[in-house]
Amino acid sequence: MAKRIAVLGMWHLGSVMAACLAEAGYEVLALDPDASLIQQLSQGQPAVQEPGLPELVATQLETGRLRYATPDDPGTAQADVIWIGFDTPVDDDDVADGPWVIDHTVNLLMGAREDALVILSSQLPVGSIFGLAERMAAAGRARLRYACIPENLRLGKAIETFRDAERFVVGTRTAADLAEVSELLSPFNAEIVAMGIESAEMTKHALNGFLATSVTYINEIASICELVGADADEVSRGLKSDARIGPRAYLGPGEAFAGGTLARDIQFLQQIARDRDIEVPLTAGVAASNAAHQKWPRGALTRALGIDLTADADALKGRLIAVWGLTYKPGTSTLRRSSALELCNWLDDQGAIIQAYDPAVPVLPSAEHVRLASSPIAALQDAEALVVCTAWPEYRGVGADSVVAAMRTPIVIDAAGHVRGTLGSDPGVRYVRVGVAA
Repeated sequence: MAKRIAVLGMWHLGSVMAACLAEAGYEVLALDPDASLIQQLSQGQPAVQEPGLPELVATQLETGRLRYATPDDPGTAQADVIWIGFDTPVDDDDVADGPWVIDHTVNLLMGAREDALVILSSQLPVGSIFGLAERMAAAGRARLRYACIPENLRLGKAIETFRDAERFVVGTRTAADLAEVSELLSPFNAEIVAMGIESAEMTKHALNGFLATSVTYINEIASICELVGADADEVSRGLKSDARIGPRAYLGPGEAFAGGTLARDIQFLQQIARDRDIEVPLTAGVAASNAAHQKWPRGALTRALGIDLTADADALKGRLIAVWGLTYKPGTSTLRRSSALELCNWLDDQGAIIQAYDPAVPVLPSAEHVRLASSPIAALQDAEALVVCTAWPEYRGVGADSVVAAMRTPIVIDAAGHVRGTLGSDPGVRYVRVGVAA
């Protein structure tokens, strides 16, 4: 338990890992090149909303096991383990900026112990660790050792998915390095799934690619269900009852995947295939299918309102649409690649008036066209339709009577059925969800 760990990258992934490692008893130096972020964290204020994280950070700061600093801190040279936890930047086309992560890692490793163990958890393409090792060896740092532990956190449940992980995929080069990583992870009592480094890197791509395929598959099935009188939720239940698929399969009809995490690995797999001149039509089709399904709320909304934008391009102009939820997922303040914001931008392009409420979004400086309301009901005032985008639990506490009273026309578009049990069962509400004929 005497190990000293330096964690690089203090946005979502790294800040959770650093706090959990400190809680487990390790001496953790939490690093980020953004000095303002380090100052904020040193005051116990994480940059990203995550349930329980501010309390965990504050507690570990008090114990003295967690300290925040920029990478030039001299404590870096004393770390036994360098753990890379950057959230890999991704652009609007889901293309990740891996070189940005690698460059910051190289800069840090030049001041690290010569025999330190370097663990990479950032989302990077397979082969990244091999390339990093070659680059460091060329710079005279050939004694550094490497391991890959693909990140497996879930926004809104990140602490429990790290602290109480079912398993860690661990890629190493040697049995000695595997033993060291296994000992490092022993406080978490998780199964170690051991393999080579490239296999661990590839496992992350394959896992997210499989989940993305599952999401797009059930949404395609749902679109057919809407036309033939079937209920996609019932079909999903039937699929999960098969032992070859199982009850935890990613087969819940609803929204397209967003946020960049799954899409990033789809892009990695496609790029790897292009670089090696092989065809991966299934993987390429996942991105296309998901992009098509992202437009489902638009079609559901226009059909429910009885308008045809191809016949009248101004049919939404001046019409007030309410939106519940703006963040990527409930339990987080992350707006990056939010499908709700993409919908709001589309509505604005059509000339609609947008009123939105999200408990984690007090301001929207980059989306002035969205009126932020003070409560779910306030967002509904005089609206002609409501689109439910993020599954914040408080939305389920809003009664149908209040919704009907507030809205001009009580139309509710709820792709994933978040409020199905409340608003979906009331005869006074016209309720539309994925996979069921409207």
